[in-house]
Amino acid sequence: MSAAELEGSDWIRGITVCQPWATCILGGKDIENRPWSWRGWFLLHAGQARTDPALLRDPLVATAIRGRELHRGAVIGVARLTGCHQDTAGTPSCSLWARPGDHHLVLADVQELALPIPWRRGQLGPWRPPQDLVDQVLLQLPRLHASEALS
Repeated sequence: MSAAELEGSDWIRGITVCQPWATCILGGKDIENRPWSWRGWFLLHAGQARTDPALLRDPLVATAIRGRELHRGAVIGVARLTGCHQDTAGTPSCSLWARPGDHHLVLADVQELALPIPWRRGQLGPWRPPQDLVDQVLLQLPRLHASEALS
């Protein structure tokens, strides 16, 4: 597929991630644990569920979210999924963030939005964002283009 063939928001998907994990991605979380896989760019949408306060005391989480607000119901950044794998039983984990048994979506090129974009809809699986939402993201990240979906 060429960049010219990518219409509207076909080159990017959205994924809803519960807090504090969504903000942890902005702070260096390099793996997202899911039972399925795909590749490409995605809008990082922070879910609306309340955060379990006990999670915020975990040293890994506390370090990743330090100084950041835990937005809910908003697109807070973009990232690129560059690969997916499962760790082999008996081998060391690929990341401190990896959970055994799940697919580990490998994250790269994470970019935080300066102004989170309120968005009340979303789902845990990949979803297609409407063009107006993609346009709002592109206003803050003008160097992000559909042509990057091919790189």
